[in-house]
Amino acid sequence: MGIKQLSIFIANEAGTLADVTRIFREHDIDIRAISVSDTVEYGILRVVVSEPERAVEELAKEGIVSKLSEVLAVDPDDRRGSLNDIFTLLGDNGINIDYIYSFLVREDGAQLFVIKVTDQL
Repeated sequence: MGIKQLSIFIANEAGTLADVTRIFREHDIDIRAISVSDTVEYGILRVVVSEPERAVEELAKEGIVSKLSEVLAVDPDDRRGSLNDIFTLLGDNGINIDYIYSFLVREDGAQLFVIKVTDQL
């Protein structure tokens, strides 16, 4: 299924994640999944939140630029090789995976994977 994800460039220094998550907390926006990748000078924070459009607005009010994009959320079978099946299906159809991360759904304990692909959804 397609879901919306925010990508936020943040300084690679103490307190920047707290600044972003404070904004979410103050506006009752729930973080469903989070991933950070870093370089020496900056990080890319990727989050799936309960209200993505409102999150973009609230971040902008604080001077934080974010980008909203569509990603895939997949729920693979809990068996060996299920991720390989998904990756093979995408690859066989010429769809490149840019990055992937996982998160756990609290209500039912399902593990979902967020996949960003090069092609538009």
